[in-house]
Amino acid sequence: ALHPALRTVLHERGIAQLYHHQAAAVTAALAGENVAVVTPTASGKTLCYNLPVMHALLTDPTARALYLFPTKALAHDQLAELNRFAAQLDQASAIAAYDGDTPAAQRSRIRKTARLLLTNPDMLHVGILPNHPQWADFLAGLRWVVIDEMHIYRGVLGSHVANVLRRLQRLCQHYGGEPRF
Repeated sequence: ALHPALRTVLHERGIAQLYHHQAAAVTAALAGENVAVVTPTASGKTLCYNLPVMHALLTDPTARALYLFPTKALAHDQLAELNRFAAQLDQASAIAAYDGDTPAAQRSRIRKTARLLLTNPDMLHVGILPNHPQWADFLAGLRWVVIDEMHIYRGVLGSHVANVLRRLQRLCQHYGGEPRF
């Protein structure tokens, strides 16, 4: 069910077939389900979320996605690989990192043009949600929220992040969005 351009990119990368857990996650995501993937390091989790997200970006011009990483460093590592993947789909210009290191001069452009945003829970809490009117189009089109390394969010931090995500959902609903996780 993936967009043909995604199948082409996978083939170009030497991926003839997805692993079982990848296929199951992609199928569930494309069916509109929330999905949690728990597998060992280097088992291909990234494709479990990149494929349905890129499918949404390719098939729906209003679709947006938000990737949450526990650290800026991890987000930027993922951004580099994601940009290589997205460049093969002519989608790289729609991807941006938004964190405390994002220059002020770029923030307005990112708010207006980003379709896939990589950030962290703190920036979501202090930089995006309080300024939700400026993010109205993004929140209205938000189809996917990816929480990478979710095992990090436990205890007090986990409780805080859960409340930030509830607030995100309420604001998305306010603007007409209904993201899946």
